[in-house]
Amino acid sequence: MTTTHSTDGWPAAVHLLHGLGRALPLGETQDATWLFERAATTELRRAGATVPGTAPGRLRIDLADPDTAGVLAVAAPPSALPPGPLRIDGEFAALPGEPLPALADQLRRVLLACAADRLGLHVTEVNLQVTALLESADASPVASTPVEVLTASPNHEAAFTTVTVPGVAHLTRTLGSPVTERRGHLRVEIATAAGHHPLHVARDVRRAITATLPSGTAVSVMITAVNVTD
Repeated sequence: MTTTHSTDGWPAAVHLLHGLGRALPLGETQDATWLFERAATTELRRAGATVPGTAPGRLRIDLADPDTAGVLAVAAPPSALPPGPLRIDGEFAALPGEPLPALADQLRRVLLACAADRLGLHVTEVNLQVTALLESADASPVASTPVEVLTASPNHEAAFTTVTVPGVAHLTRTLGSPVTERRGHLRVEIATAAGHHPLHVARDVRRAITATLPSGTAVSVMITAVNVTD
C-alpha cells in the first residue's frame, strides 16, 4: 500500500535539530497521536536495563512492514510514520559466559512489554544484536542521552484546557508552539507525567479539547517526553 506523509507545512528541520527522532504512531489511527522516537527509546532502554547481565544500547524503531502501513488520518508532524505495526532494532552488551540466546529472549520480552504497557506502541518485532561484552554487571557501553524538551506556558484556549488534564506534566514547543491551529486542524504538544500512560493521557487531552471546539475540527497530540517527574 502506498502511503502519503503530509507535514502540513511544519519544518522538518526542527525535529532533526532537537534530535528527538521520528514521530511514532501511538494507539489507533483515530487517536491521531504521535510519540517522539527519542522519548520512546529512553523508556525502552530504562526497562531493558532491568534484565540482569545485559546493557541495552542503541535502539531504532521503524515500521514492521511498510507495505501494509495505513494512511495518516490527519496532517502529520515532520517525519511521522503512518499507522501500522512497529519493529525495534537494537543492540545490547552482555556479560561474558552468559547464554546469549536466553538473554536476548528475556530482553525482547521486556522491550515488548514496555512498548505496549508503558507507552502504547504497537510493536510486533524486536531484533537484537550483541555488540559488546561487559566487564562487570554494572557496566554500560551506551549512556542514555537526556531528552531536551522546550517547555511552554499556556497562550491559547486549547493550551489552558490541556494543562488541566491529569497526567499532563507540561506543554512543550519542540515544533515551534505548544498549540498550532490551521485549516480545521489543531495540534497540541505535551510531556506526560510519571505514573501516567502516555496514550491514555493523549486520549483525555483530545476529548477535553474537542469538547471546546467547533464540530469537525481535527485534534492531534504530539508527545515529546514521558515519565516526567518535575
